[in-house]
Amino acid sequence: MIQNLNEELFSFIKKSPTGFHAVHELANYLTEAGFERLAEGNTWNLAEGGKYFVTRNQSAIIAFKVSRKDYSGFHIAASHSDSPTLKIKESSEMNIENQYVKLNVEKYGGMLCAPWFDRPLSVAGRIIVKDGNRLTTKLINVDRDLLMIPNLAIHMNREVNDGYKYNIQKDMLPLYRMSNSGKAFKEMIAEEAGVSVDQIKGMDLFLYNRMEGTVWGCDGEFISAPRLDDLQCASTMALLNSESDRCIPVVAVFDNEEVGSGTKQGAGSTFLYDILRRINRSLGRTEEEYLTSLASSFMVSADNGHAVHPNYADKTDPTNRTYLNGGLVIKHSANQKYTTDAVSAAVMRCLCERAGVPYQEFLNRSDILGGSTLGNISNAQVSLNTVDVGLPQLAMHSPYETAGSKDMAYLEKAFEEFFKSAIRAEGDGTLVLE
Repeated sequence: MIQNLNEELFSFIKKSPTGFHAVHELANYLTEAGFERLAEGNTWNLAEGGKYFVTRNQSAIIAFKVSRKDYSGFHIAASHSDSPTLKIKESSEMNIENQYVKLNVEKYGGMLCAPWFDRPLSVAGRIIVKDGNRLTTKLINVDRDLLMIPNLAIHMNREVNDGYKYNIQKDMLPLYRMSNSGKAFKEMIAEEAGVSVDQIKGMDLFLYNRMEGTVWGCDGEFISAPRLDDLQCASTMALLNSESDRCIPVVAVFDNEEVGSGTKQGAGSTFLYDILRRINRSLGRTEEEYLTSLASSFMVSADNGHAVHPNYADKTDPTNRTYLNGGLVIKHSANQKYTTDAVSAAVMRCLCERAGVPYQEFLNRSDILGGSTLGNISNAQVSLNTVDVGLPQLAMHSPYETAGSKDMAYLEKAFEEFFKSAIRAEGDGTLVLE
């Protein structure tokens, strides 16, 4: 099981160089499993026993099963499709001394810069194509080694190993071609898409690391791959493998978490709010029934967390330390960067114990500012009990990250238990796990 899950993860990541591709792959997977695609612009007629999904901006997706019309609440597993990278700017070509052509890029998210150098890169994303009066989207993945960001030789920067501050506009521009050879960048993209240059009216294109996932270590203890944060938590397997006769199981994969979630397809948008309300309304339930169901609903916000680093163990909190292959990470923060509180943590611990899954507690050192995730942002739109969890990893926001080979199986088991359970809220605030 563990080996198969990791191979499936690597395959998913390889097919998902951008959030657009990740959502496309998830949609294909759900369709093959019998889920019906819905459109936000159409009227919905949901049926008991039905399985559905809907996308927004082609980079966010929400899937759900209708267990019964008189459901008790929603059980939501939320994650995100995007990862830190470099985005291609408009008018991107830069000619250097009539010899080289490099591409102008800008930073997307809080990335580690150094690992992007001296490794094969390519370009993927989407283009908007004009065909008559129609504007259609085409996904692009230039599936070959296309670009490189070459380091400056140490002979020309002898202090580089003493510490270097990277300038995105100067240091991080990828080499594309020689000036006297090859096609202009936009012409090359048009050829890849099978359209003319004039038909391209918009582009959202990003760099991605071409290295594939691998299992490594003395006994295969580790996995490494691009975009583990957060594609490792975006799996829909648990939803497919779980049945509930009480709640509505929901998988929500948002976009733009790495840049604040404040977009129409981000966790700060009305996407989840709109979908939950439409589910309630389509099943003939009242507004009062919707609001009471939220009291018995629960969200697991899943986004990878930091494991103790073997070379920097002092960077971790002295008493709340997580390790690769140690199981699910429950994340806490007094300043509410994570939404976990005593109630939601207790629920998650009980679910893990039911599933036979080990869990760990994570807090940042009190003198080190940590990151945040989508749980607290989503709660501004749909307020419900929420816990922030993830899988432990090293080198977060590197273009090649490392995790434990056993932890993916723990995540799936915990989510399966979550989806088949029900949580009933009593009047005094007591929660009953059923």
